[in-house]
Amino acid sequence: MSSEPISEPDPTGLVIYVGQDRAGHWLVQDSRRTLEGRFISYAAAMGYAQAERDIYHASVEIAELPLRPLVSFAPVGRDERVLPRATRREGWR
Repeated sequence: MSSEPISEPDPTGLVIYVGQDRAGHWLVQDSRRTLEGRFISYAAAMGYAQAERDIYHASVEIAELPLRPLVSFAPVGRDERVLPRATRREGWR
């Protein structure tokens, strides 16, 4: 059994897509729809996707169709509240 890291992506594994949504935002999403990142440029999105590829031994592909955001870009509604624990970080005031 080798302890060397796997350098090639698993052909049946995770795919990380880099692309834009219909509004032109740069997104990175995985094929399992458990990962999403939003970026200001193609370069930033690709850098993130490549780092995630190395961690998960995934492949990176450019999305052919616009990606659909997993999390809305819409403003938070007046009736929505932020969880207090989600807004506090240990040591931050």
